[in-house]
Amino acid sequence: MATRNPVHVLDDYYLAITLIITVVYQLIGFSIAFSLKFDKLTDFMGGTNFVWLAIITLAMSGTTEARQIVVSIFIMLWAARLSGFLFFRILKTGKDDRFDDKRDKFFPFLGFWVFQMLWVWIVSFPVTILNSPAVLQYPQPKFGQATDIVGTIIFVLGFGLEAVADLQKYLFKQSETGKVPGAVCNVGFFKYSRHPNYFGEIMVQLSLFIIAITPASSGTIPSGTGAYAALYSSILGLFLLTGLLMGLSGLTLQERPGAKKRYEKGIRWPEYEKWLNETSIMFPMPPVIWRNLPVIVKRTVGLEWPIYVFDPAKHADQSKVQERRAEEGEQHLTAADRASDEPARD
Repeated sequence: MATRNPVHVLDDYYLAITLIITVVYQLIGFSIAFSLKFDKLTDFMGGTNFVWLAIITLAMSGTTEARQIVVSIFIMLWAARLSGFLFFRILKTGKDDRFDDKRDKFFPFLGFWVFQMLWVWIVSFPVTILNSPAVLQYPQPKFGQATDIVGTIIFVLGFGLEAVADLQKYLFKQSETGKVPGAVCNVGFFKYSRHPNYFGEIMVQLSLFIIAITPASSGTIPSGTGAYAALYSSILGLFLLTGLLMGLSGLTLQERPGAKKRYEKGIRWPEYEKWLNETSIMFPMPPVIWRNLPVIVKRTVGLEWPIYVFDPAKHADQSKVQERRAEEGEQHLTAADRASDEPARD
């Protein structure tokens, strides 16, 4: 039930006010980052923006419904953990390599922040719409429906997987083993998935959507109404985040390009190739299962799509490979010459 009537601001779905808040918040971050050439705020501003939207929409809703409170807390936990981790990491590294070609260019740099605005606003849809007057005008089913339980379980698993995987990778990079050039991170969850943190993040967004649609899926919000359509349309947040991780800024920038770089430079390629062949690209599973799956299964339902796969014969710059091998051969000959010049020892 509501402690008071929801506050109506611009529209009944809180989409306009959350967009305005997001645009203003991100423009503040952009102005600081561009003026000071400061990378440390970017991911922090993105993550904390989710927190602000959840707090504001929940407060304006005036509700004490458990579902709205739980979903709002879930997205705040996820965003606060992610932004805190990324902020800590950038403090250690000092700068973000993603902005090396944008940091001094107004419009390209602004373009990134505009995209971040859309990312925050759209991924927040399940929480924003669930907290809105359009949904709360209808009776809310008691928390504990099947979708609530399933969504909560998925959130706990996904949140834990993402958080632990991020920590495992960070600790690996800080270890003596991880500081060796070309070290392959195959520890912890990375033994079972090449991107367990991505998989966990997708699980979190799926869980929010599953819980948020409960008033519609349980029948308390009639089909054909705007609120019903809006709740189901909030799956756009899940689609956008999954598309980013698997397309624009995630796997496509890491899988084939990473393998190509290692192969051409000879950076522990055999070890990396073995990890690629034995480790699922996304779904966590024992290496023995992934290794023995038919290629057609890996390239389809296994999500290791052809756009991610590196084929040395097709994708490597063979001139760079030959140049590297020639240099290695010269170094080997030079070392052999030095050894032959040394006096024999008894």
